[in-house]
Amino acid sequence: MSYQVLARKWRPRTFASLVGQEHVVRALTHALTEQRLHHAYLFTGTRGVGKTTLARILAKALNCEAGVSATPCGTCSACLEIDSGRFVDLLEVDAATNTKVDEMRQLLENAVYAPTRGRFKVYVIDEVHMLSNSAFNAMLKTLEEPPEHVKFILATTDPQKIPVTVLSRCLQFNLKQMTQPLIAGHLKHILEVEAISAELAALQLLARSASGSMRDALSLLDQAIAHGAGKVEEAQVREMLGAVDLDHLFSILDALLAGDAAAMLQVADEMAARSLSFDAALQEMASLFTRLQVAQLAPTAIADDLPERQRMQALAAALDPEFVQLAYQIAVHGRQELPLAPDELAGFIMTLLRLHAFRPAAGDHRPGGRATPAEASADRPAVAPASPSGSALAPAASHASAAVPVVELKAVPAEPLPAAARAASVQPAPAAADWHDILATLRISGMARELGQHCELRELTGERILLRLSPTHRHLLMKPAQDKLQQVLSEHFGRPLKLLVELEAISGDTPAAAAERGRRDRQERAIAAVEQDGFVREVIEMFDATLIESSIKPH
Repeated sequence: MSYQVLARKWRPRTFASLVGQEHVVRALTHALTEQRLHHAYLFTGTRGVGKTTLARILAKALNCEAGVSATPCGTCSACLEIDSGRFVDLLEVDAATNTKVDEMRQLLENAVYAPTRGRFKVYVIDEVHMLSNSAFNAMLKTLEEPPEHVKFILATTDPQKIPVTVLSRCLQFNLKQMTQPLIAGHLKHILEVEAISAELAALQLLARSASGSMRDALSLLDQAIAHGAGKVEEAQVREMLGAVDLDHLFSILDALLAGDAAAMLQVADEMAARSLSFDAALQEMASLFTRLQVAQLAPTAIADDLPERQRMQALAAALDPEFVQLAYQIAVHGRQELPLAPDELAGFIMTLLRLHAFRPAAGDHRPGGRATPAEASADRPAVAPASPSGSALAPAASHASAAVPVVELKAVPAEPLPAAARAASVQPAPAAADWHDILATLRISGMARELGQHCELRELTGERILLRLSPTHRHLLMKPAQDKLQQVLSEHFGRPLKLLVELEAISGDTPAAAAERGRRDRQERAIAAVEQDGFVREVIEMFDATLIESSIKPH
């Protein structure tokens, strides 16, 4: 006997054996049980979700020799002929081939004749959206008032292309895509019956690659069995699919935690040597960050049988939730930018280096999530110096009113200054105007100037400069801007300075606030000048006009 592919061998033959689509099965079962049979059904959904299978099961339920019921016997001649595709009163039509109106008219002309063998003559029209407008118009009357012995079952992957006049004459059922756990569980059941050994991780890979289609999953399973010589193993399935091994991604994250950019690039070179898809790698990386965030914020949602559960839990404990959010965005944006890169490897490397550049500072992690206000005030150093090398993310502001959050600007935090030493080194803060004058003379632009504009000067000594930034402007604390401002200040004063930035409410007047106040004053003066203009006043009084203040621009 010739080999029969799994997709055909394991096609469901009863409603009970159908995987998924419980909402459709429930409605059809109740209709058949209560004999409330409609004359036209429309099944919609993507490929491989069971549209044709449901049509055949429904045709079998209508024509079973044991009677119309939701449980056809499967042993009578009608059921056996429908399963084998030989039932004379089941007409399966491919609308993609028979698109013309003449073909539809010829098909419908035979509808008036009684069925030859069965109880009903069932027309199954697949990909019905491919019919021409004339063909749709030709079938409208028959579809609305067919003979008692005729049932129409339409199937389509694109219901938007079907005229509403046809949709209104059918009972429409939308078939959902299969979930990955559902597909993996069904594949596992099939392999157990077929006595084929398989690894759960391999089945999860196949389920993911199927993209919600059970038929695609069974076709891939056939290919995996042939590729693995009768076994379904994760390594061989990854090689067959060209999928990225999670070990590569875990190695990248381990190197990221260690701050080892060279090790990250070495993993990228190994992936390039295996000709792996970097688009798929970034997609898998974004998926991994998603699972890591779930493990951090909802650990009970992680399946106990997940093969990489322990490694994910270790990474979830080692990474900040805030950084996982940022890393997810970096991976997604890196994938979007991949077509614009010189080549895929270059785009992937830049994404890895971007992760490295925005990695959290060593020692800044808060195990188990956010620190309590007491822990934040006790553990956080009062001031941390900036460094030209390394990078850091600004930690989230503490909710404790007594704790003063301080932005750490160094990859490895400096030792906090003793209280006595800090008190001895503090000089009275210069006047606010001094910082305005200093900033005005600096040759600086972009985000570095924006950062300086929104700060006030708190302390200036021979070795360091302390600025205060309002927590509402913490988004300005980007590492390149801090490094640039520190460099320009050192050049301005002619000596190396360490830039320190603390997050606290502003008590003085920042350059940005002064500039905004000046802009408002100029705008108010301009509005007043226009309102006092004689011609403008005359026009307003004559035409009962209204002055649009936003249209007035001061010189």
